[in-house]
Amino acid sequence: MPRCAGAPRRPWRSTFKCMSELARQIDLYLHELTREGNSAHTIDAYSSDLRQFLEYLSPPDLAPPEPAAIDLLTVREWLAFLYGQELDAVSIRRKLAAVRSLFRFMGREGVVPVNVARLVRTPKAPKKLPEVMTAEQVNTLIDGVAADKFDRPFPLRDRALFELLYGCGLRISELVGLNLEDIDRSGHWLRVRGKGRKERQVPIPKQAAAALERYLGERHVVREETAVFLNFLGKRLGVRGVSKIVKLYATLLSGDPSVHPHGFRHAYATHLLADGADLRAIQELLGHARLSTTQKYTQVSLTNLMAVYDKAHPKA
Repeated sequence: MPRCAGAPRRPWRSTFKCMSELARQIDLYLHELTREGNSAHTIDAYSSDLRQFLEYLSPPDLAPPEPAAIDLLTVREWLAFLYGQELDAVSIRRKLAAVRSLFRFMGREGVVPVNVARLVRTPKAPKKLPEVMTAEQVNTLIDGVAADKFDRPFPLRDRALFELLYGCGLRISELVGLNLEDIDRSGHWLRVRGKGRKERQVPIPKQAAAALERYLGERHVVREETAVFLNFLGKRLGVRGVSKIVKLYATLLSGDPSVHPHGFRHAYATHLLADGADLRAIQELLGHARLSTTQKYTQVSLTNLMAVYDKAHPKA
């Protein structure tokens, strides 16, 4: 039955006068994600996917079914609808994962007897190797940032930002989540909070450490703001802000607006592997839960080696 009172504030406007039970459960689940400390990016993504699932189950002027009434056939029909929208397999996998997580939550709360979304086969995603910048491309870009030719308001911050992205292989969420207390300035270590609130220690290379020290020397002291990287308002620099900075410099220096912060993480892992670093050590540095996630970089390295062979070997 739809509920009108006592429901938590929802991240979207309901099309019903009263909130349906499914909408209420989605709200409760999103609040649970927030309470557990998941990133705003993760919560926004889950909110969007679950809102679309709710809308699919809400025909005009009708409330969606009760959670316990959603069966395997309903979930399969929803997947068929997604395929009909010509979404790629990666997007469908993400949306299915969000619905599975919702049903797992409702199962724990005793709202549904079984997680029907787990009974659906996960679509296979094509194995796509990440495009990786060469060491020369990365160094040229970072050196261009260091040259400070574009009259940017915070050049030392921008330099430190690029150095940590590449020198430490950080995810963008990990970079913006850094606090001053996470830096061991004497030992040159970073405490990084990765996915699932897992913490790891990452060494800071000399150039990155030097760039970070120069930036911290000029960073404005803002009361009660512990973030390492600040925006022009003196607040924590966000994911969108970092993405814009990277895109701006990449466009100005290399004419390539497609460069994104995660590309430096790919380059970090690939270049370490190419120079002989142990795969399990790279796994620890990247904070991957599974070695198989790190192993994709071996394929990137082999692809690069073959390209060099084909270009340079007389018998290629």
